Amino acid sequence: MVNLVKSGVIVRDNEPIGLFGGGEINSEDVNLVLNRVKCAVAADGGAAALIDSGRVPDAVIGDFDSITAEYRAQIPCDRLFPISEQNSTDFDKALRSICSPVVLAAGFLGARVDHQLAAFSTLVRLQDRPCILLGAREVIFHAPPRISLDLTAGNTVSLFPLRRVTGRSNGLEWSIDDLVLMPDGQVGTSNRALGSVTLEVDGPGLLTILPRAALDQVMQAFQSGQTGRWPARAG
Repeated sequence: MVNLVKSGVIVRDNEPIGLFGGGEINSEDVNLVLNRVKCAVAADGGAAALIDSGRVPDAVIGDFDSITAEYRAQIPCDRLFPISEQNSTDFDKALRSICSPVVLAAGFLGARVDHQLAAFSTLVRLQDRPCILLGAREVIFHAPPRISLDLTAGNTVSLFPLRRVTGRSNGLEWSIDDLVLMPDGQVGTSNRALGSVTLEVDGPGLLTILPRAALDQVMQAFQSGQTGRWPARAG
């Protein structure tokens, strides 16, 4: 459901919302997301991928410096939500304007490394906005307070901290119990699942990277409400 802008929220839904960016994205990714959501939002130039697939975005959010006049003309004016400030990315502008149990985002990984790093930063900074980034081979999300997943033994489970983080795990080949994870210290890449995995984190700041095949399980975990949710950052 697209709302009038209140308290910064433009799009609100009790079901997952799809978010499309202008980075690397193909028709398979577009269809994968659209098959799992009812509401589709574009971050600026991400509208092109949606329109090319035959779907007009329910909302377009961004500074509108990358959407072409051709695509913009195909979108009703009441679905366009320009945010002109230049201190944040279009992904940031869109994600902070969406309220949903989980956002499934495509078109934000691949291509430029600086764009990917900015997307990871946004995931952690907007800690109260659960979001799954869809990559070519992985899915990436900001770890909630707790999550349980029935993974296949041998699946890669990478944990990368963007802040100082501690926590506990069950079902990982190398437990994170008693570890202090830090971006300039101990990280948790290339761990492996023994089967079902439970991860508990003491605070926000940990990126979780799983095989793309785990997408539906991750979405269901967020939708279940059993993961808990980090509060919005002050300021």
